[in-house]
Amino acid sequence: MGSVSRASLDQKLAMAKRCSREGVMAGAKAAVVASIATAIPTLASVKMLPWARSNLNPTAQALIISSVAGAAYFIVADKTVLATARKNSFQAAQQAAANNNLKP
Repeated sequence: MGSVSRASLDQKLAMAKRCSREGVMAGAKAAVVASIATAIPTLASVKMLPWARSNLNPTAQALIISSVAGAAYFIVADKTVLATARKNSFQAAQQAAANNNLKP
């Protein structure tokens, strides 16, 4: 296995940081949307349904909303990181192939 240059490692680290940052941003957006989408029906059902009023105390309501938000965050962040890594991997492979074709 050949030696890896410092610039190559720095480039890979920068790409990994960008990939994880995109995942965090997408996950945070999904968590906000999921929180709103879950909070509205949860709070409305507590106001309108007798069963929900008697069985869902504020702690249960918060648990429902935060569980959905957490799940949305991790699912979307994971998918985004994997998609970005896959895209970067294909780009790196194409770039390496192009560099090999340029060499005499």
